[in-house]
Amino acid sequence: MDSLSRRELLQLGTSAIALTGSGVESGSQDLPARPVDRWHGLMIGVASYTMREFPLEAAIKAIQRVGLHYASIKDVHCPFNTTAEERRAVRQKFLDAGITPLSCGNVGMKNDEAQIRSAFEYARDLGLPTIVCAPPPAALPILDRMVREFDIKIAIHNHGPEDKEFPSPYDVWTAVQPFDKRVGLCIDIGHSARAGAEPAKAILQCRERLYDVHFKDIANTTPKGNPVECGRGVLNLQAVCANLIKIRYSHHVGFEYEKDGKDPLPGLAESVGYVHGLIAAR
Repeated sequence: MDSLSRRELLQLGTSAIALTGSGVESGSQDLPARPVDRWHGLMIGVASYTMREFPLEAAIKAIQRVGLHYASIKDVHCPFNTTAEERRAVRQKFLDAGITPLSCGNVGMKNDEAQIRSAFEYARDLGLPTIVCAPPPAALPILDRMVREFDIKIAIHNHGPEDKEFPSPYDVWTAVQPFDKRVGLCIDIGHSARAGAEPAKAILQCRERLYDVHFKDIANTTPKGNPVECGRGVLNLQAVCANLIKIRYSHHVGFEYEKDGKDPLPGLAESVGYVHGLIAAR
């Protein structure tokens, strides 16, 4: 595998996707169609923040274009001030397109029970098992009560060296230990590397409470490392994928392509093809 070039990995990834057509297996008369497993059991999707400049319908079409079937919903595509009925309608639009929403976020949170409860109601109405969030440490006791009440997991997102509270996944891991196991983390592999944590290793060490992954690449691991297309940067994406497969990771792994906000589809498609090549070459 080490001998494969970037071009060969892209060709392998796109060829494998093309061989499966739309990426959906036909169901029998009794069973609905389901996504073809091209990812060794991983639920690979897209964080809709990638399409933050797009309206909802265009964001859904973009996810379809890259052949993925899972999503994490950013509030630009379903605002917090919507009704329960409106939220259910958004969920249905994703489902009708063959995309299963698995989380929402990143959701900013305060040490305020009413605001946090509202976020859990939002996730409940969208039918989501997980909220990716950025709370202050003082809010963890409230979150502990809410995960018990709603049976919805939270995945606290590490934001790299700029984050005063949770720069690294290990900072989250340490903070959540006294609380219910549904209080966990989202590892952003780019921010983790910029904070000095090796992403593949963090995935193994934090797997018991790891409920979402933001997947990307960065130009370098300095605090100012900018996002780039997967395979053009410095992250060991092969090791990240290998460890996710090794632990049989069963939660959302979302491409979060932060570059080119007004036109993310080419870079997202390149990233998806490259990473699929990594996995198909195993």
